[in-house]
Amino acid sequence: MAVMKRKQRPQGARRKAQPEAVRTSVIRSVVDGFSRWLNRLLILAGLAVVGVLIAQAAMTLLAMPVEHITVTGKLEHTRTEAVQATVQPALAGGFLQADLMRLQRELESLPWIYSAQVRRRWPNALEIHVVEQLPIARWGEQGFLNHEGEIFHSEPSDAWRDLPRLSGPERSNEALVHDYQRLQEYLAPLNLTVTALASDDRGQLRAHLAGGIELVVGDADFKERLSRFIVLYQKTLKDRISDLARVDLRYQRGVAVEFREPEQIAGFDVTVGTQQ
Repeated sequence: MAVMKRKQRPQGARRKAQPEAVRTSVIRSVVDGFSRWLNRLLILAGLAVVGVLIAQAAMTLLAMPVEHITVTGKLEHTRTEAVQATVQPALAGGFLQADLMRLQRELESLPWIYSAQVRRRWPNALEIHVVEQLPIARWGEQGFLNHEGEIFHSEPSDAWRDLPRLSGPERSNEALVHDYQRLQEYLAPLNLTVTALASDDRGQLRAHLAGGIELVVGDADFKERLSRFIVLYQKTLKDRISDLARVDLRYQRGVAVEFREPEQIAGFDVTVGTQQ
């Protein structure tokens, strides 16, 4: 029986091919690693350039000055220059760094400014809209009261010398404005005008009307007492208004009337029906 021998491959060829493949693989790995490193380096360099550009742009924006200030609103007692002079110190940091809330507070601290609105207008301007105080009464020597009973101070002005004068204890200003407005509503249909209203420490209200009439309201039953006065005035007192000196409403059912002649003092019993 014949035995066949397996033909063996030459061993030298395998040993020669293996080192060549290893070298090719190593070179490819080195090239790939260098490419990745170079790509990362280029990305980092690009990011650095972008960061520098952004920083420069931010510094430029932050340093950009405010070149225009526009003031709107009906100004009768406040000069536009005064508004701009108040704003200027807060703009030293530039357009973007201006504290608009601080500017608003500083503007509203001016004597005649009731409210202010400040906003940026690109690229380098500020728009300011102001509303002046509307005084409805005087308070003390140089004070005024606005429609909400808030006190503000200013130099005396002939334009407001005919405003009614309100006076009372500390922190009574808002309540006095409310009482004044109610009193005016009752008296306006009678063509009577309040020139002064005062409240003492006990809350007793005394009003002075045009023509020199004193109206003592007291501290309670405001609506009932004024209704009683209206009834009496329409029935009796309006025909003798030039003689009236004082009307005291602090009675349960009636009023006490004092005329200009000292001996002429009368008491009236007044029944109030549906009169408001």
